[in-house]
Amino acid sequence: MNLKFIVFTLVILCLGSFSYTQEFHVSTKGDDKNPGTLKKPFRTISRAAQVAQPGTTVTVHKGIYRERVNPPRGGDSDKNRIIYQAAIGEEVLIKGSEVINNWERFKGSVWKATIPKAFFGDYNPYKDLVHGDWFIDNGRIHHTGEVYLNGQSLFEVTLIEQVMNPTSQPITDLKAQSLYTWFTESDSVNTYIYANFHSVNPNKELVEINVRKACFYPEKTGVNYITVRGFRMAQAATQWAPPTAEQIGLIGTNWSKGWVIENNVISDSKCSGISLGKDRASGQNLWSLDPSIDGATHYNKLIDKVLGPPYNWSKENIGSHLVRNNIIFNCEQAGIVGSMGCAFSLIENNHIYDIWTKRQFRGAEIAGIKLHGAIDAVIRDNRINNSLKGIWLDWMTQGTRITGNLIYDIYLEDLFVEVNHGPFTVDNNLLLSNSVGILDGSGGGAYVHNLVNGKIVIVQQDRNTPYHKPHSTVVLGRAITKNADNRYYNNWFTSVDRMVNEQMPNGWWIDRGSYGLGIYRGYSPMYVDGNIYFRDAEPFPEESNQLKVLDLNPRIRLEERGNEVYLYVNLDSSIFSLKTQLVDTELLGRAKVPEMWFENQDGSPLVIDRDYFGNKRNKDYPMAGPFEPLDTELKEIKIWPKTNIK
Repeated sequence: MNLKFIVFTLVILCLGSFSYTQEFHVSTKGDDKNPGTLKKPFRTISRAAQVAQPGTTVTVHKGIYRERVNPPRGGDSDKNRIIYQAAIGEEVLIKGSEVINNWERFKGSVWKATIPKAFFGDYNPYKDLVHGDWFIDNGRIHHTGEVYLNGQSLFEVTLIEQVMNPTSQPITDLKAQSLYTWFTESDSVNTYIYANFHSVNPNKELVEINVRKACFYPEKTGVNYITVRGFRMAQAATQWAPPTAEQIGLIGTNWSKGWVIENNVISDSKCSGISLGKDRASGQNLWSLDPSIDGATHYNKLIDKVLGPPYNWSKENIGSHLVRNNIIFNCEQAGIVGSMGCAFSLIENNHIYDIWTKRQFRGAEIAGIKLHGAIDAVIRDNRINNSLKGIWLDWMTQGTRITGNLIYDIYLEDLFVEVNHGPFTVDNNLLLSNSVGILDGSGGGAYVHNLVNGKIVIVQQDRNTPYHKPHSTVVLGRAITKNADNRYYNNWFTSVDRMVNEQMPNGWWIDRGSYGLGIYRGYSPMYVDGNIYFRDAEPFPEESNQLKVLDLNPRIRLEERGNEVYLYVNLDSSIFSLKTQLVDTELLGRAKVPEMWFENQDGSPLVIDRDYFGNKRNKDYPMAGPFEPLDTELKEIKIWPKTNIK
């Protein structure tokens, strides 16, 4: 071979290698005409995204960036990804909003802003209505836009008279805040926003409005292997995200593979914070477009469609995301949402709170975490509080593990498993709300070493839903769930004083279900052993090895101290008398419908030999409940952030 050709080839390879390890810098003092170096940075993250190639790191320096980052490409492997990161120790904000400071007094404390059409470009959130499958508008319109006063969102109303004479909303937590109202109307030239700022002059404060659909979201699908870390992202005009439509979050993956979303603070999304969801091309609000067919049939047809080209829903192409160490709040639909694009993902150590606090609309997609098709997903060590629902796993929860989560102050259910056939494992969770701990609309679940403070309610289903080849998206068949084939081993069940949370939209659970496992009387097969029942919690009728503690009220309560959460519990030595067994794949067996073993996501045997904190369990007689070891004299347990109980 020609020596010159070999040298030339080596030079090209070296240059290529150099480009793949390049770092671009972005600064509010930069210029997009710059080369993107530390000394001559770009001005926008979007400019860096245009030139970033696999292996590139984009480092963003302190400041506010009002833009929607639309990455045109990602990495080509897990080891050769594109990384977007906030500079270490610097606060970087990406906002989907713009500042409005041209307010004119309209009347009294009501001000008016006139915004020309050109301001919004090709998307005007004040003409775009929140809508979609399973969305409930409560008999009124809702725009994807919002108005913020010093970072706090105002409440949209449908008549200007409600801006002039506001009244507090009846079911929201934010009654005082709900008196700050806004109304919008548009013509062919301008958009007009009227807002009641009460005693505040908006031109002397920070007033922002949503203008972008998202903060970080690719327009294209298949933009793989991207890392987004260390940012503060807020204020996006996100649309309702049902499983039958494109799911656009404030940050989202859009039918891609291998994203890492970590160490971010994400807030103030009109609907959802993080989306790991479906694309647009495969169908958009299918049920709304054709209500002659029921929603479940539409979704079944959609699943069959995306299994083939060009969508190719499989482990090789879609999912496998890592979402960890994020703080997510002030979202009116979900902290994390996903439809099929969430499969094979790990969601861990996130704090999700204040979800659906304004409560101006409703719908069947509202939860701290709401996932469809979470095949082989792991949801662990998350803290979820102050939400309509905690974790809601809907359809195709197979090979999934929900472990070590802290869920409390939930209005309806801590955990809702709907139309799944299993196997899925729920272990070492603290389900501490006073309403419903588990809403069971599935079969094939294993509930192990949990503390369940609320009721268990069974909701029967009549929908044929898929089950899959183990560790795969391939559909083997469809069946109706029977609310049986469940395993309950080594849990604590308590009962609380009967109460109705005044903040709840309704008290539907009060006369339904039961504390403990008595609700499963007559369901078969069931595999139940080693559970402790306090007070009025009812044992499973056929459970021979169980402990009923009638005369001890565990008096469970929580206390928040800043970012820390403490559990107070009253116990006695009777809890040590119960002989239990270590729970593993051999004991759990196979879920009946898919004929699949309860096992780890990689197919290896599952052994639940660690407690909520990660402490090693006694292999012969593990303690029932989530903690081991446990001293009955211990009245206070720090449960967040997690530390070893020893």
